[in-house]
Amino acid sequence: MTGPMPAGPWRVVVVDDEPPARHTLRLLLERERDFTLVAECGHGQEAVAAVAREHPDVLFLDVRMPDMNGFDVLRQIGGEPAPAVVFVTAYDQYAPQAFEQHAVEYLLKPFSDERFGDVVEHLRRRLRERSYAALAARLPVALAATAARQEPRRLIVRDGARTHVIPHDEIVWIEAEDYYARIHARASTPLGAGPSTSLGTGPSTSLGTGPSTSLGTGRRILARESLRTLEKTLDPAVFARVHRSAIVNIRWIKAIEPLASGDQRLILNDGTTLRVSRTHRAALMRRLE
Repeated sequence: MTGPMPAGPWRVVVVDDEPPARHTLRLLLERERDFTLVAECGHGQEAVAAVAREHPDVLFLDVRMPDMNGFDVLRQIGGEPAPAVVFVTAYDQYAPQAFEQHAVEYLLKPFSDERFGDVVEHLRRRLRERSYAALAARLPVALAATAARQEPRRLIVRDGARTHVIPHDEIVWIEAEDYYARIHARASTPLGAGPSTSLGTGPSTSLGTGPSTSLGTGRRILARESLRTLEKTLDPAVFARVHRSAIVNIRWIKAIEPLASGDQRLILNDGTTLRVSRTHRAALMRRLE
């Protein structure tokens, strides 16, 4: 596996001893912009070599082949991470064994374009899940590296007659509130004893109708500036837009979880949950790599 972004492109190897079958799969894959065919193989040994060479994300694999069947190919490949496997065969009796080998799909020949489309969509979902899981595993190291290379910076905002000077590392997230922006900062230095000035402490409110739910205790500051204006003043290496109405300090991200809607959910260290919209998902993932 080459570690693709969750939106692809994903690398594919096709293995089938019948040239017409390989041709059909090639034509169908050419329609899918997020899948790239990197190798075609006519027998098992060639497939083992291609997987070692190309590190594909997906393997379309025939079962019955002259020198080595599809299950033998999987045993030869071994190792982690293994490609997502779709068995393609004219024989339905191998389906139980295929799923015992953790196949993503079992494509029975002959198949329709519609059936192939369903298989591809299932592959997309599975590959995105893998990508997010891999990213989540790398997240602690990535965030530590980000924190280590940053110099301290501060955000200066006004709330009426009061001016607030807030260190960037104290800002957890920022949400749009009509034409203004609500800054959620961690509770730290008492008022007047440190580099920042606060309006007070208390639990953040629950945003049941918006993209987030805030559970943490900390300071909330209403800045009389728009979210877009504040975004321009924040360190882009530390802060990321995750929704049209929310910006997050990526150092405060604890976990990323998939949602049934296809969006992602961030869980912050203070318990806040924020929805990541599809519009901002890819940029956030690049930031966290």
